[in-house]
Amino acid sequence: MSRPALTRPFRSDRLDLPRTEPQRWKLRTDKVGRLNWVYIRDDDELRRHPQTPYEKYVLGLETGLPELPKAKTPYDGALNGLRFFKELQLDEGLWACRYGGPMFLLIGVVAAHYVTRTPMREEWKVEIIRYLTNTAHPLDGGWGLHSEDKSTVFGTACNYVVIRLLGMPADHPVAVAARVTLHKFGGAVGCPQWGKLFLSVLNLYEWDGVNPIPPDIWVLPDWLPFHPSKWWIHCRQVYLPMGYLYSEKVKAPLDPLLESLRSEIYTSPYDTIDFAKHRNNISEIDIYYPHTTILDFVNSAMVMWEKFIRPDWLKQKAREVVLDLIHKENHNTDYLCVGPINNALNAIVVYCEEGANSKNFLRHKERFADFMYMSEEGMLMMGTNGVQCWDTSFALQTICEIGAGDMPEFQETVKKGLKFLDNSQFTENCVTGSYRDNRLGCWPFSTKDQGYTVSDCTAEAMKAVLMVQKLPYIETLVSDERIYPAIDVLLNLQNRANFSPGSFASYEKIRGTPLLELINPAEVFGNIMVEYPYVECSDSVVIGLSYFRDHSSYRRDEVVRAIHDAVAYIKSEQDVNGGWYGSWGICFTYAAMFAIEALSYQGEVYSNSEVVRRGCHFLVKRQEADGGWGESYRSCETLTYVPHEQTQVVNTAWACLALMLAEYPDVDVIKRGIHLIMSRQQPNGEWKQEGIEGVFNRSCMIEYPNYKFYFPIKALGMFARKYSNIPVS
Repeated sequence: MSRPALTRPFRSDRLDLPRTEPQRWKLRTDKVGRLNWVYIRDDDELRRHPQTPYEKYVLGLETGLPELPKAKTPYDGALNGLRFFKELQLDEGLWACRYGGPMFLLIGVVAAHYVTRTPMREEWKVEIIRYLTNTAHPLDGGWGLHSEDKSTVFGTACNYVVIRLLGMPADHPVAVAARVTLHKFGGAVGCPQWGKLFLSVLNLYEWDGVNPIPPDIWVLPDWLPFHPSKWWIHCRQVYLPMGYLYSEKVKAPLDPLLESLRSEIYTSPYDTIDFAKHRNNISEIDIYYPHTTILDFVNSAMVMWEKFIRPDWLKQKAREVVLDLIHKENHNTDYLCVGPINNALNAIVVYCEEGANSKNFLRHKERFADFMYMSEEGMLMMGTNGVQCWDTSFALQTICEIGAGDMPEFQETVKKGLKFLDNSQFTENCVTGSYRDNRLGCWPFSTKDQGYTVSDCTAEAMKAVLMVQKLPYIETLVSDERIYPAIDVLLNLQNRANFSPGSFASYEKIRGTPLLELINPAEVFGNIMVEYPYVECSDSVVIGLSYFRDHSSYRRDEVVRAIHDAVAYIKSEQDVNGGWYGSWGICFTYAAMFAIEALSYQGEVYSNSEVVRRGCHFLVKRQEADGGWGESYRSCETLTYVPHEQTQVVNTAWACLALMLAEYPDVDVIKRGIHLIMSRQQPNGEWKQEGIEGVFNRSCMIEYPNYKFYFPIKALGMFARKYSNIPVS
């Protein structure tokens, strides 16, 4: 069953668990948006640097922000929302957020600390235990793949190990409940591959029970269609260090705590388990992407290859190639890596090769903090080092689109946001031989340091920069000459030939055939092996290029052609019901907003486009009785629209924006949605957190808490400017 919503007081409080003083947490950042939560023990320092409204807000403290005059009209509501949201902007110009949700991340950083004998900060231990206590399923005590998921073996086994390694005794009620649930599922032998790997590194599972992850494949010629350079970037960067750890059979030294854990997470004595027989044992409750016959054959063949055929020189060569690529990844990302999983795994590899005092390992240790985020419920781990550039781009666009950019009270907000985007643009390409595309001139999802550009992130940031720099009081910080390289990259990212021509994927152009999904080994994720075409990425690039087309003549013919071909792809992806599947947000309402906005930039609206009409009808049919829309994360898993138990402000904003951009003729439909958004707004201008908003790889949900600000603000402001700024009821 899905996890019910959090209730207060938190379970950690009811159980009287230790906690830190929330008033002592400070969020430190820099000009490129690094986010580090620091616990301040010095009272004088706290007096000199009091907590900001943002810090108080995410920690559940009283912000001190005033109640605002009750909004009577949509534009009043938009400005009230913006007045609250601007107070959450950090001094460096960005908006931060807790990019949480996945429940398999903490095992990585905890394992990295434990294997490398790196002491973890005491305040982290306390607050991680609080977070896991508060996010455990209230009915069975387990954890799932993500924070709203049912309990699974993967989530429960990994997080049980985490709380025990961080100091929770085995007889604590939280640990007992989780252990009972894990045993009910058959114990940790039913973990998917990633769980088995982390347990093996911690000496809590045997390596011969892990399906092969041979580094040898990296030695093959990179022109081969199945070479890892053709894989999706997250897949290849995660399996790169996994291959090293698997090949070298890296294990933490066995100690009394690990000995105890061996007896706790299985239903049989550890020494009696034939781990090799459990390579393909994945709990039914976990499995999302079952093994294919081809994968099982390949795995069996690789076991034979490793045991009886592979020469030692090839193993050593593979080790050298893998280590070289790991060092390049570390260099290209300043040791952040593409995400927290390969960050932790790369750190373990560097420790194994260079030791605890090496410069490279010490830098990895510094970067662990970039993924840790303090919240009211405790300390979580984010899916990347944040969402800084993405959120800031949409925030600035929203301010401009609702006409607030000219208002004196928001001018400093806009100036600081532009400065952050100026600082965030990439100024160099990656190291040669990294299997990375050009990034010069582009923008990241999170920070410049993290080093990865995404097609839609560059397009939306570019649009934000161009919009802001049209304001009369704004100094041009990002010249057209600096934007031209971003256009070059975007044009080069468009898929051609056999791979969904006209579309855009995420990080790179599609390099490999989707047939590689036949050997997807992860078991809990879909569509991880190669890049795929994405409606939302294609939509954002169309929007960004369309805005640039109207701004500059640079490569005009190619820009126009790229837009035309991407629009054709977007239209082709509309399903028979009129909807578009969203791969990065939940789900059909999210994709509809982007798709219809992209089409509207080409002059296609309800009155002249059958595609837009069908998209509008899809949304209108799913409006609920209270005027809102509510879509469940189950839509992402099932690829069909699944209503949420209650309407959601964010889904409602997306649907209203789509209908307004389409110029849908029945304004009453939109007005009812606008009324719902206004009815949920709080006296200080904010909206409360509701359901989770984002997704990746179809099965894992992830949080975008700032969506509840800038999308509702944009919907209210657009309604007022497009129709009339009169009270709605």
